[in-house]
Amino acid sequence: GYTSDIADGITWASGGTVAGAPANANPAEVINMSLGGAGACSSTYQNAINAAVGRGTTVVVAAGNDNADSSGFTPASCANVIDVAATNKSGTRASYSNYGSLIDVAAPGGDSPDCTTLIVSTGNAGTSGPTTENYLCMAGTSMATPHVAGTVALMQAVRGTKPALTPAQVESILKSTLRAFPGSNDKPIGAGIIDANAAVNAAMTYRSAR
Repeated sequence: GYTSDIADGITWASGGTVAGAPANANPAEVINMSLGGAGACSSTYQNAINAAVGRGTTVVVAAGNDNADSSGFTPASCANVIDVAATNKSGTRASYSNYGSLIDVAAPGGDSPDCTTLIVSTGNAGTSGPTTENYLCMAGTSMATPHVAGTVALMQAVRGTKPALTPAQVESILKSTLRAFPGSNDKPIGAGIIDANAAVNAAMTYRSAR
């Protein structure tokens, strides 16, 4: 799709107004962006992301699968996002995963052609259009990113009657509860791997006065 379509999707999902589209009665508290392309973040992307974050939506993005610095890809190079790299079965950087100073956290992405070390994802058997729904074994930062977005959704869900966490609070909690890499990485991919259980427990008791 066009960049403008993606920007409209970010805007609508987060509760913003998009011409010709009905109002979103249930704005998302987290958006997963398992997509990307070459080039630095455009103003169209950045403006849509900034507005979404301003409305309280956390935006989680894939770092990219080019074994290169994520600063050269969009939306991985955008500000106000949680930039996710992928780990392999050993818990260190997957060979394809983008890297660099913009990476915030890492999550499992899979790394080989057999299902024991790949991520099982919902899919579709169609080649040029949708047919039978199925499951696929896949690898990529697009597989790692939903681990983080799903964790964010759980973090917000356990808040109960407490105010929702802001995107900045979400990022802070995720980073403060990371699991250390079990080995060394050849390139920087953040300070550790997300720990969903620790993040959800921290979100449950988090107080904004901290």
